[in-house]
Amino acid sequence: MKKYIVSITLLLCLFFVSSCHSITEKNTTKSSTNQSSSPLETNSKDSTPTLFIHGYSGTINSFGGMIDRFEKQQLARKELVITVQPDSTLQIDGKLSNARNNPMIQVLFADNKNNEWNQSEWIYAVLRYLKTQNVEQVNILGHSMGGVSSLRFLTTYGEPEDSPKIVKLVAIGSPFNDFIDTSDQQTIDELLVNGPTQKSDRYIDYENGIANVPASLPMLLLAGELGAGTSDDGTVPLTSALSVYSLVEKNGNPIRQSVFVGPNAQHSQLHENTAVDQQVAQFLWEEKP
Repeated sequence: MKKYIVSITLLLCLFFVSSCHSITEKNTTKSSTNQSSSPLETNSKDSTPTLFIHGYSGTINSFGGMIDRFEKQQLARKELVITVQPDSTLQIDGKLSNARNNPMIQVLFADNKNNEWNQSEWIYAVLRYLKTQNVEQVNILGHSMGGVSSLRFLTTYGEPEDSPKIVKLVAIGSPFNDFIDTSDQQTIDELLVNGPTQKSDRYIDYENGIANVPASLPMLLLAGELGAGTSDDGTVPLTSALSVYSLVEKNGNPIRQSVFVGPNAQHSQLHENTAVDQQVAQFLWEEKP
């Protein structure tokens, strides 16, 4: 009889462990990347546009899936595609309605393999244009290089008067500390408190310009980890994607981060994952800045 009791207890324990889909540590949330079937919801909408900025070599397809899913669930509406030429001239497709429908603007770089300094100038050109269209504030969602260039814009220019105020920033799989992996030197918790033990030139630039970033700007960092024994999303080290957490927090900004684990946390799959959709939608459209 004791053998049966022990066996049943062991099976229950194994079932409990295998059914856990999230791990909460001191400062780090790790989430399973199983596709979520529950519908996204938002209780309120406004007219603040969200800019979707692709990564290195990105195209209109890069955020196409996420934008389409948000539209199908009636969370937001795509209204503009802005293509930026290398000389900062803009091709505008669509029109802003000024409706309270969580408008989405897809930003494309014609030269999609250019450096982050030029990309930050192109982001500035888009923002200046939107200001002329009476847009007073925007959210920014950047994948990979799109997040890097967005933060470079902020650390360089802060909050210029000729562009809308950035009210929320989301970065997905962005190599803020270039491709330096410090996981063999520090835990993620240590990284979140102290910053990276090795700093790239890019990160040092952020350090030098962080005071330009408005402290009222909330940020969300989303990163991927392919699985146990890995320390990256197949392209960007986890410690790089989360490297600016401490820097931003010490500047006074509200900031949070989440790590998605599994095959759907691969770098180019992060913005195709509905678990990521959930966090993006909640942060952008549910929570007050």
